Amino acid sequence: MAYDDRRYGRREMEPGDEAELTPRGYPHQAGYHDQGAGRRGGTGAHRVIDTPGAVATVDPDEEETTVVTSAEAPEVFETRGGVEPGRDRLGVHLVWEFLLILGVAGLVYLLHQAQPEALRGGELAELLVTAAGFGLLALAAGVTLRAGAPNLAIGPVAAAAGAYFADRGGDGVAISTIFTLGVAIIFGLLVAALVVLFHVPGWAATLAAAGAVVIWLQLQPPTIPLTGAFDPTNQAAYLFAVVAALGILGGLLGTVRSVRQAVGRFRPVADPAARRGGPAAMVTAGALILSMTFAAVAGVILVAGAGQPAQGSVGVNWFTWTVIGIGVALAGGTSAYGRRGGVLGTILAVVALVLFDRYQAAQDWQIALLATGLGAVVLGLAVTRLVERFGRAPGEADELAWSEASAEPGGVGRGGNVEPPPEQATAVDEWRGPAGVAGPADEGWRAARGPASRAERAGWPAMSSATEPEASAVDSWSSTLPARPAPTRPTWEDDRWGR
Repeated sequence: MAYDDRRYGRREMEPGDEAELTPRGYPHQAGYHDQGAGRRGGTGAHRVIDTPGAVATVDPDEEETTVVTSAEAPEVFETRGGVEPGRDRLGVHLVWEFLLILGVAGLVYLLHQAQPEALRGGELAELLVTAAGFGLLALAAGVTLRAGAPNLAIGPVAAAAGAYFADRGGDGVAISTIFTLGVAIIFGLLVAALVVLFHVPGWAATLAAAGAVVIWLQLQPPTIPLTGAFDPTNQAAYLFAVVAALGILGGLLGTVRSVRQAVGRFRPVADPAARRGGPAAMVTAGALILSMTFAAVAGVILVAGAGQPAQGSVGVNWFTWTVIGIGVALAGGTSAYGRRGGVLGTILAVVALVLFDRYQAAQDWQIALLATGLGAVVLGLAVTRLVERFGRAPGEADELAWSEASAEPGGVGRGGNVEPPPEQATAVDEWRGPAGVAGPADEGWRAARGPASRAERAGWPAMSSATEPEASAVDSWSSTLPARPAPTRPTWEDDRWGR
């Protein structure tokens, strides 16, 4: 004999029940613990309907257990703050990168028509050096964007590294660059510790770090003469090839689902303030340190390639470079929310920005580089919306939207007018029992409609006269137990009143 209310009764353990114990030690009973299925995210995990081969993932900090089917298990990754679908489509990135290729080809043609000498000789070398420097800034921003902790200090770090190199370049390019990299790594460790230990947004922590670096720049002379004889234009093609290879390799690694999910574990899920655990903290810390390193090298390349005094307490290169790095990363297809990104997008966006800046100078349009960077940011935000909308697996967007609508007052299962997607409605109809008999369909219906009511969570039968007229008659309170029919398949009464 099985009792419905787990607080006042229990039943004898049966073979196989050991695998279905809930976190509180009560056996799982289909039709009772299954409310709230279909929800994704949230501060706690939720069960779904009993399915052969289901896999249970338990959060020790929560009362409830998330159960996903074995088919879904590889597609889902957990965080301590909730569970989010981990499936991504790369088609939207491929389409966008194809458009970027067309844009780069068009800019090359226009620049060749306006100023052919800009694409050969020394001027081409200058363009490649600038593209290498901006490319490193974009990679520095992109790796932290994917990790869900955007780094706003890349510009100040690059400006400070360039200023130090300009002042100490006479001691040798290797010595000054290695010292700059060491300081950048230590600085990255401090920022990473602040982000992962206190679990604060990356943009806020790095904004404070950027302010500290700008204060150091304000203590320097207005301009710092460039010392040393290092000229990166002599290795312009090599530098750009290395940066392009880093960007493409990082993009290819990002196409691997396990890598993409591991890097994006810091992406906000459910409660953004909930900690993501040790693996997410380690990956995010590594991304921040790598970002600081890229930014420092970018500053050295840009200052040395310009061949002009570096900015100290005057100028806003530090702000312009921050905007360019983030704008190029976003315009290349990296999501502002984290995790999602393309393969060639960042490098193509860098080349497009450099070519456009050179073309507008040839046309004497007098568009500031900062304005071009801001345009890239705006374009990148629009691209982020497209990536997030079309980067989900097929049907997932409608499913999530329907689940959110179900959780609102007046939604599905609460007397509202929200209808499930066609494929889900068909599945629900197939599982519903005949009129007057509540079958396994009621479990599926409760699973699809979203969170359970307070009374249902307390163990009381479900009541929903607007959407479950047949089930209401059976579920309504009665002092006598209903007669149990003898169906040809397991029914809802079997799960509730005995087995």
